[in-house]
Amino acid sequence: MTSPLLPGLHGFLAGLLLAASLTPALAQGDATCARDVLVANSMQRQALDQLESAGDDEASRCRVWRRHVDTMRRIAGVYGRCLSGPERAERLSQVQGSEKEFGGLLRSRCKGL
Repeated sequence: MTSPLLPGLHGFLAGLLLAASLTPALAQGDATCARDVLVANSMQRQALDQLESAGDDEASRCRVWRRHVDTMRRIAGVYGRCLSGPERAERLSQVQGSEKEFGGLLRSRCKGL
């Protein structure tokens, strides 16, 4: 089922969930990064769940979208610091793309909310 407000959301979310479930290619031997990437993966799954249940009113959606943008920025920081190679590029592209998409929705639909 697709949302009339976000027609491509479900496919996008499915791609993010798939990427979040892959074993991370961590920067060499960094135990802190291993933990941080696991936490970031969990945060990403929670953010996607929250998008799915954002509510019917604009104010609720705007709150969830703001939280989502903030979460994607935090996750991007972890992926940028802790991942390497093609996985780093792919995951950063996904979370930064999501941040950009929902940031645009915030700017266009959530002024004053």
